[in-house]
Amino acid sequence: MTNGTLNVETLTAIDVHVHVEQDAHGHFSLDQELMDASAKYFKAGEDRAPKLEVIAERYRSLNMAAVVFTVDATTATGHAAISSEEIAQEAQAFADVLIPFGSVDPHDGKGALDKARHLVQDCGVRGFKFHPSLQAFRPNASEYYSLYEVLEDLAVPVIFHTGQTGIGANLPGGRGIKLALSDPLLLDEVAADFPGLSMVLAHAGMPWYENALAMATHKSNVFIDLSGWSPKYLPAPLVRAVGSYMSHKVLFGSDFPVLTPERWLRDFEGLEIPDEARTRILKDNARGVLGL
Repeated sequence: MTNGTLNVETLTAIDVHVHVEQDAHGHFSLDQELMDASAKYFKAGEDRAPKLEVIAERYRSLNMAAVVFTVDATTATGHAAISSEEIAQEAQAFADVLIPFGSVDPHDGKGALDKARHLVQDCGVRGFKFHPSLQAFRPNASEYYSLYEVLEDLAVPVIFHTGQTGIGANLPGGRGIKLALSDPLLLDEVAADFPGLSMVLAHAGMPWYENALAMATHKSNVFIDLSGWSPKYLPAPLVRAVGSYMSHKVLFGSDFPVLTPERWLRDFEGLEIPDEARTRILKDNARGVLGL
């Protein structure tokens, strides 16, 4: 354990998509049915929900930094969220490898706005994560614009889950989780109306990756990450874009713990893309988005 600071120059990579799914008290981010369904979908290993200290040690051993977060879906799921405040506080002990993001329940109205300010100004979080399908909100609805105004004013990036989700997979009705809420094109209005808000479309919007690519091409404040999919399964048109005209807008993300950074990186090595693009994707682009 260390209280050191992040030294970006010496890191080999920055993983921008790492879930904290169990807190120090043994509370999980999802109920057991959703945890089991997600683990089955991803064929996850035994350690489905490592605690923050375990995550930090793993990334330190890889000489990589990790953006860590939970998702506050308390209203939508009825399951109490893991505390973003506690994640940020614990992450201070691993400041050489962990970059804490926060999460707020978008249904919480003014409470979400106040909490967002508190997490950045008092707790030191460096950005936010939203999951429209799990949190059951339509992200382009005007009722959430006041929240985006606050995030834009705080000058922190936001990661939105987009595309398919393993949460609720193969359950009746997907446990009521609606995939359409995570169509990346819903966020195009948000990106247009909040040009100062840096937005990352997680999972490249798969299977709607063409929408995600179009948005990232059109809007300078939109980026994509490649988490949640082994690179060897990415569609050929996406790989071509990643290795060429989109290489400056793409971030490395694993989706740990359901997909390990070791496996992601091993499969990424198999892609035929220029070394310059690899360097941008693995670290340089994230460095810019995160303001490191």
